[in-house]
Amino acid sequence: MEQHREDSADGAPQGSRAQSFELNRPTIISLLYLASCVVGITAIIGVILAYIWRNEPQDAWEGSHFEYLINTFWIGFVGAIISTILILVLIGLPLLLAVLVLVLVRSVMSLLNAQKHAAMPNPSTLLV
Repeated sequence: MEQHREDSADGAPQGSRAQSFELNRPTIISLLYLASCVVGITAIIGVILAYIWRNEPQDAWEGSHFEYLINTFWIGFVGAIISTILILVLIGLPLLLAVLVLVLVRSVMSLLNAQKHAAMPNPSTLLV
């Protein structure tokens, strides 16, 4: 018995198509920030791209992401410096871990909203 199915324009069967992951500009920056937890240097590349791309023509939702991601970089950078100094008085390590978690959460939140093409609700906040 032959089974008939309808294919979409790209050849994939209808109904079985998974949602795709879009590499838009805020997503790229968020992924660079997440990769910096392993590689280290990619956060600098990400913040440079954020500063460059925020001055280029963009969709309305992207502007809030660039501000949010630039703030995320500086929170992580300043937090890491302060935490490193405070390691001498034994509170730096837990503080460094807290800064890492904050940067990871902010990066993931931006990534999720960028996939939905949604603006960041409060891009100037220093918390989540």
